[in-house]
Amino acid sequence: MKLEIQSPFDMHLHLRDGEILRDVVNYTSSQFCGAVVMPNLNPPITSVKLALEYKTRILNSSKYDFIPFVSLYLTEELDKEELQKAKDNGLFMLKLYPKGATTGSENGVKEILSDKVLEILEVAENLGFILSIHGETNGFVLDREFEFLPIFESLAKTFPKLKIIFEHLSDRRSIELVERYDNLYATLTLHHMLLSLDDVLGGMLNPHYFCKPILKTPKDKETLLNIALNAHDKFSFGSDSAPHLISKKECNNGAAGIFSAPILLPKLAEVFEKHDSLENLEKFVSLNATKIYNLNRSNRKITLIKQELKVSKIYNDIVPLFAGDSMSWSLEQ
Repeated sequence: MKLEIQSPFDMHLHLRDGEILRDVVNYTSSQFCGAVVMPNLNPPITSVKLALEYKTRILNSSKYDFIPFVSLYLTEELDKEELQKAKDNGLFMLKLYPKGATTGSENGVKEILSDKVLEILEVAENLGFILSIHGETNGFVLDREFEFLPIFESLAKTFPKLKIIFEHLSDRRSIELVERYDNLYATLTLHHMLLSLDDVLGGMLNPHYFCKPILKTPKDKETLLNIALNAHDKFSFGSDSAPHLISKKECNNGAAGIFSAPILLPKLAEVFEKHDSLENLEKFVSLNATKIYNLNRSNRKITLIKQELKVSKIYNDIVPLFAGDSMSWSLEQ
């Protein structure tokens, strides 16, 4: 049995830089035609020059036909001239990190609704940018996303022509807000629809399943899975695959992030088949993204075959999601 998916996209991806970039990029580019690449490097991607240089490094490291949509890290120093230059160079994504909310957010925005940030977003709206947001406060960990909802609502009302992406939505209480506003959309990760906080803390501590936003309750997991299985028009797939070396995970102050890139499409196929929803998989990983982000679909098709895939326990000193497990679908080589 074979399954062809035309032009799948990963709309939220961390590739890091340097050796890690070279080690991980082809796990994504072998399965996806394009991906929105996050800018929270060290130093962050805060200018057009840095974004274009990073894009070149990604392309030089990929063995496959692949388009990295590099996003710009939003800071208060971003101005109209730089935004216009970005647009002229094919960049169309801005990423807003609340300061201190997640990995690489040290240079993020402290006051999101400040006059300066609103001025930047007005320019972005007029130029046709898409704004993606890591939507969490610094409050109680299970309520951080919920507490951030008023900011999403304020931005959606203030900038009705600005497409705003609620990144890696993880709390079922957020869904109603996304559905309420025409300019609000969201990405969903594989791990938030398949795992809960029990997988991190319910038995022995599993640092490789520690991520931000934190995994939530079984009810949240089930609700998000249902959204994905039905390929809800306002949600697209964004893996939030975030590689960290074992030494950065199995330590004090362990890094947040789940590395899922090697197994994404095979696992999605397995899950959608299990729930009799294979016919919706292409919409979830391709068609929704093209509509939400105004992308062109490529002619490239990714073929999956019904053949057991044994997940390695480690990839280049990085432990993956479902390490050591088996799944029923594989990429056709």
